[in-house]
Amino acid sequence: MEVFILTQKKALLIIDYTNDFVADEGALTTGKSGQAIQAQILALMNQFYKNGDYVIFPTDLHHKNDPFHPETKLFPPHNLENTWGRHFYDQVQTWFEAHAKSDQVYAYSKNRYSAFANTNLDNYLRSRKIDSLTLTGVCTDICVLHTAVSAYNLDYQLTVPKDAVASFDPVGHQWALTHFKNTLGAKII
Repeated sequence: MEVFILTQKKALLIIDYTNDFVADEGALTTGKSGQAIQAQILALMNQFYKNGDYVIFPTDLHHKNDPFHPETKLFPPHNLENTWGRHFYDQVQTWFEAHAKSDQVYAYSKNRYSAFANTNLDNYLRSRKIDSLTLTGVCTDICVLHTAVSAYNLDYQLTVPKDAVASFDPVGHQWALTHFKNTLGAKII
């Protein structure tokens, strides 16, 4: 009798790691804290890719002066379609361009904080038998947080590397890390 061992695939989410959220000139930048996590994100991207796992880029997409989007009233215009601000930051853009055609790499637009809201992410993950997510990117207490809550509610196992998430609000960042661990059962590494 043959025994087959199925290994579950994992996915790394790089949430909103764009020029507008990370570069010094970005419209809604996390600045130095966002820039400081690039090396850890790149290391994780390479590790996941090498292991045959998935590297996913859920990325904010906005249209200038959109009267129907709630963020229009909350934040300055950012991640606008077809702009420099929406490109991935620095070496992450270079990595993405080199690997974009791989079946292991998936980039898509999102229009809400959560990478799951109004997207096909859950279907994409389930069709590939992915049940474990590692969340990276910005902002810890906004888009990463909302994605984590959605993932928790959909029964995904969560890991959040604390050196691969950042925010422009240090208090919110720390609160979110505690929330991931104590309320969502995420593994913080």
